[in-house]
Amino acid sequence: MSLLAREFRLIRFERIAAWLCLPLLAMLQAWSLASQSGQAAWWAQVGALAGFFLFLDGSRSAKQAALRGWWFATCWLASVFSWLYISMHTYAGLSAALAAAAVLALAAALALYYAIAAALYWRLRVYGFMGSALLFAACWSLAELARGQWLTGFPWGAIGYAHVDGPLAWLARWVGVYGIGAVAAMFAALLAFVLVAVLGYIFGRFISISRLPVSGPRMLSAPAWLLLLAVAVHVGGVWQRAQFASADAQQHSQPVSVALLQGNIPIAEKFDPSTGVIDSLNWYGDQFRQRTESLVIAPETAIPVLKPDLPIEYFAIVTEPYRNGEQALLTGIPLGSPLTGYTNSVEGVKPGGEPYIYSKSHLVPFGEFVPPMFQWFNDMMDIPLDSFSRGAVVQPSFEWQGERFAPNICYEDLFGEELAQRFTDANQAPTVLVNFSNIGWFGEGKVIDQHLNISRMRTLELERPMIRATNTGATAIIDHRGQVQAKAPRATVQVLSGEVTGVGQGGEASSITPYARWAGVWRLWPLWMVALLTLVLVPVVLRRLPALRRSYQ
Repeated sequence: MSLLAREFRLIRFERIAAWLCLPLLAMLQAWSLASQSGQAAWWAQVGALAGFFLFLDGSRSAKQAALRGWWFATCWLASVFSWLYISMHTYAGLSAALAAAAVLALAAALALYYAIAAALYWRLRVYGFMGSALLFAACWSLAELARGQWLTGFPWGAIGYAHVDGPLAWLARWVGVYGIGAVAAMFAALLAFVLVAVLGYIFGRFISISRLPVSGPRMLSAPAWLLLLAVAVHVGGVWQRAQFASADAQQHSQPVSVALLQGNIPIAEKFDPSTGVIDSLNWYGDQFRQRTESLVIAPETAIPVLKPDLPIEYFAIVTEPYRNGEQALLTGIPLGSPLTGYTNSVEGVKPGGEPYIYSKSHLVPFGEFVPPMFQWFNDMMDIPLDSFSRGAVVQPSFEWQGERFAPNICYEDLFGEELAQRFTDANQAPTVLVNFSNIGWFGEGKVIDQHLNISRMRTLELERPMIRATNTGATAIIDHRGQVQAKAPRATVQVLSGEVTGVGQGGEASSITPYARWAGVWRLWPLWMVALLTLVLVPVVLRRLPALRRSYQ
């Protein structure tokens, strides 16, 4: 067989391998966000993205790179939020075929960000392992940022969440989940280059498109860069953990006893006046009157109907112990009227105070509002309460026993940059975050674990504990270091009783993390600028300064 024929055969084999292997790598990356045990698996995420990078760097055109990026991202995202099928088919009445097609269509649309990023990397890539890793991290970060912010944003499944228990977790307080994702992408690219270098040395050629000459120094440079980055992360982590230990030793706040109510009301019945509504009102009403903890918290739409539709005096009766006793209550409830509009809200009751109201700001497309030109799609589904108004991004916290409890509803805790805006004034910054959720719409599987890890990442970014009251799970108490202190069994009727200790009660500026400082003021623009500058500067530096380029190689 001639050399040219062998080359064509290798190219054809590599193309087939790409289309077959990329879905497997994509599913591995999705699995890394919440493994079978519910824990994140950072090593699986880095390995999966390294595999994708091998095929990306081996692409023979920008078009092929874009197609591979789109195919990988489509399979990955469809695997991440496959639970959307349950909400659309089981509960919203959409046919199985249309529900599956809708999930795939959403994944394919969001994957376009990664297709553009892949093509951009291929166009800009440079000769040099670290330079290429920086470019890949920048391109990947731009895709993640665009997915998380444009068209209201849907960043569920960003790769940084796979590192909530990993060696990169300490970076959250500095650069947030997207910054962690950028560093993880660098690790993945360098890991792929190590494999490229080793195989290139063994077989006398590189498997990447660059096909640079094999040499001992070049073979060693990729492992050297990978080792250098790993050592830097490790040293930084050791230093940061020492800082954490010192800061935690100085905290002497008194804990607040809490009761987190998990009613496990079946979603198929929750808004049915003859079944689920009655069950909700009876169970939560009984718990409101029986609990003795200082703060009682019920999940999103625990009271599933508007106040005018409640039995006469119901709300006044069940909240009487909190208006005239020594306890406080936070409960999810829809509020509003046809004239003022409706809000997905939390109402707080405490002795001697006016009712506290928090209204959800970041609404769920199709579930809580209908995007322009998509009313026809919502008309195909049976979704209650799908026309809510937005609350303000920054709203006052609920003050109780020296703590400032800051609500967020459902997937609002997915947007750390919006929660960070509540920390611009240290004296009014939350001391405890409270998530109110009802994700029973999406089943009892991995969505619960994924959402719990999202909440844990917020506690790492903002260094505030978070307590979660949910209808089906995960009802949990998370400390300010991202560790789950207590968790109720999912899909069961439970009351999780425990204690939470806030952080930053005195308004100390030192209690505000660097991430909360810059994201609270500039949101995610600093990350956008760093990524864009990397795309501009790295090719210029490595292509116009030959001496520096040789040092990278």
